[in-house]
Amino acid sequence: MGVAVAVLLRAQAAEDVLPPVPDVLVYNDGDRVQGRLITREGDTLVFQSVRFGELRVPASEASIVTAGASAGPLPAPPGTGATPAAAESPHRLAQALRDFFGPWSGRFVVSAQVVSDASDRTDVMLEASVNRTWAKDEVNLTARYDFNKTDEVNTTNIFRTNGLWRHTLPRRLFTVYRPALEWNRGDVSDEVEHNYILMQQEVGLGVKVVDRDDWKVRTGVAENFFNNWDLLTDTQHAARVESVFLEADIKFPWRIVVTERAVYYYSFATGGDGWEHQFEVTKKLTDTLSLGLRHEVRYNAPDVRTTDYSLLRLLLGFDF
Repeated sequence: MGVAVAVLLRAQAAEDVLPPVPDVLVYNDGDRVQGRLITREGDTLVFQSVRFGELRVPASEASIVTAGASAGPLPAPPGTGATPAAAESPHRLAQALRDFFGPWSGRFVVSAQVVSDASDRTDVMLEASVNRTWAKDEVNLTARYDFNKTDEVNTTNIFRTNGLWRHTLPRRLFTVYRPALEWNRGDVSDEVEHNYILMQQEVGLGVKVVDRDDWKVRTGVAENFFNNWDLLTDTQHAARVESVFLEADIKFPWRIVVTERAVYYYSFATGGDGWEHQFEVTKKLTDTLSLGLRHEVRYNAPDVRTTDYSLLRLLLGFDF
């Protein structure tokens, strides 16, 4: 009986320490810890975390996302100069999305421009992604739409979606599966109209060259399966090629993140080769808003109907 009473008292004490919806301690590098803000002692945040006990963190190194209105207004992230009122709406929207998606984190990205000079041009890119990580697995789903119109001619009208499943093995090894779908609806390139659906599947094995919280570098080999359906001529094309890939995810101070993925394709059957490369640098302005610069290249893709391209975009992101 005495043990049962002690357990009940301890459970009640835990409920008194943490609210049903905990506060979140957000470090400048993006790491998050759930718990409750106890007090602010000068330039130090005293935070009672769920997993790590009491934490004392300099206010310049982290910020607090409160559990609700009763916990007070949201403080401005250090160095942004934003007022609590200005930061409250994005934080509330991000919190609502976190409540909806649960353990999944995500990001919305937009890039757009409208230019009128010698020609009238409209360029828009919309992208949404969600991500979840387990002890040995990581899953990512991304959907993207690119549209460009020049003098009333649709030069780009492409919908892309891709996935990622990375599974960790012993000795820093991992397996990876990347399905991707590209639907090109009337892209005009070199006065040639394209209208096709491309399905690509990458199955690979890699090694984690560097595996730290702030610095990750991965490399590996993969087998790639391409299936293309030309909607104009009602024909199909299939290809199977090998590839070598290199990936990097690096966190720098001042909330700067750099990601890179390079793939080199080579076909032992035909001797043809090609490559893809994506490089992005992102600067977090607040806990939810970020600015990014992305450069993408696709050259001599294994599927003969897909078009080569090179683009540079300035991105505005919203993270949750």
